[in-house]
Amino acid sequence: MVGVAMSSAFSLAGHTALVTGSTQGVGAAIAVALARAGSNVCLHGLVRDAEADRTLRRCLEFGVKAELRLADLTDPASVLELSKETLDADPETDLLVNNAGTYVDLPFLEMTPERYRKTMSLNVDAPFYLTQAFARHWVERGIAGRVLMTGSINGMLAEPDHVAYDASKGAIAAMVRSLCVSLAPRGIRVNSLAPGLVRTPLTGAVLDADPDIDRWMRLHTPNGRVPTADVCGDTAVFLLSDAAEHIHGQTLLVDGGMSAWQQPDLPSGLRGKLSD
Repeated sequence: MVGVAMSSAFSLAGHTALVTGSTQGVGAAIAVALARAGSNVCLHGLVRDAEADRTLRRCLEFGVKAELRLADLTDPASVLELSKETLDADPETDLLVNNAGTYVDLPFLEMTPERYRKTMSLNVDAPFYLTQAFARHWVERGIAGRVLMTGSINGMLAEPDHVAYDASKGAIAAMVRSLCVSLAPRGIRVNSLAPGLVRTPLTGAVLDADPDIDRWMRLHTPNGRVPTADVCGDTAVFLLSDAAEHIHGQTLLVDGGMSAWQQPDLPSGLRGKLSD
């Protein structure tokens, strides 16, 4: 496969990125897009499986360097070990994409401390400590690093059975702003992309199991689409590229307009048919 031509402003040639949670889904789409743009890529996952190997091969097809590291990011020691291994292997690594996360919630009244702590450990603590480790390295070496978080539309809007997840993504949006204020004076840029509903191995199984769910989500999205995770890839390239050099502390929603719509109008076919 040959990479597509692009302007120098969107090229990531000469850069190296660590992308957490990048063996499938949104993380894989981001990693592949970065490789297409010319960046070397260090993939991260929990296990090495067929999906991980497939993503690794896709990145290598663009002629860049790519490798896979395994780590359980709910363990603080593993977070620090991943940062050390990555930076020891390539001290010039200058892009960090904090994408790894979990979306397995329970209703609020049923939430257990263990499930809540796992959500916060992976979705909030790991990005905090990874960014801190990379930023310390960059400041010491005078590297103008770039950090990208994967947030969510749930950082702005809420769902009844996802209180822990919503809280974690709200924390990411706040962290991005605070890190901007702390790190922009050091030449380090921090931003976030926040997807709406996109098709991943997890969401795709739900959407395909009940066509009405897919139709309902399309109804709630102004552009009428539930796209694949690939829509996040080029957004990540832009936010990490020189074209976004004056964008700091921002969360860019990639949601087809879902967050702009208070609620869709009631379809004519349902009028008079909804019971109390």
